[in-house]
Amino acid sequence: MADDNSVTATTTSTAALPLAPGAWTLDPLHSAVNFTIRHLGIAKVRGRFAQVDAGLYVGETLADVRVTATIALASIDTGNADRDAHTRSADLLDVERRPTMAFRSTGVSGSADDWSLEGELTIGDVTRPVTLDVEFGGVVDVPVDGSRHAGFEATGEIRRSDFGLDFGSGLLGDVVKVQLDMQFVAPREPQDQAG
Repeated sequence: MADDNSVTATTTSTAALPLAPGAWTLDPLHSAVNFTIRHLGIAKVRGRFAQVDAGLYVGETLADVRVTATIALASIDTGNADRDAHTRSADLLDVERRPTMAFRSTGVSGSADDWSLEGELTIGDVTRPVTLDVEFGGVVDVPVDGSRHAGFEATGEIRRSDFGLDFGSGLLGDVVKVQLDMQFVAPREPQDQAG
């Protein structure tokens, strides 16, 4: 049943949000892609991907909003060099054959600070639908250079088996929990040519 307080992508203007229309660029120094996975069913291994490229396009309505992200799988960092090397190998991620993980949004819905971002995640030659819960952190103008930043935290889960990454079943959990902390920089307004 639909929540009467939610907004739909087809009818809601983005003017209600403090996000200027146009292409927002990622601030990589203040963004992170983190994950956790169960090991032996009794503990969690935490890690991150150090190389990510993402973009946010804001249009007139939520239906026009687009989010894309590409993550270099070889940039995995779990704090253990031997484990990272094994994870990059053909046993697990096989980064020679699957160098990237890519996300493309297909819809946005929500209200206030809490949103849902639907999209497609592609790892190698497998694409599956995913939904991320997004908390909008707000916007702020940075005094140093006058740029406007918007912050978002997105969380969700993917199943390794959905992407054919089922090595180590019983040793590693199937569910991978992801947390993305992202800052985007607003498009620069055109300079006034008259002054």
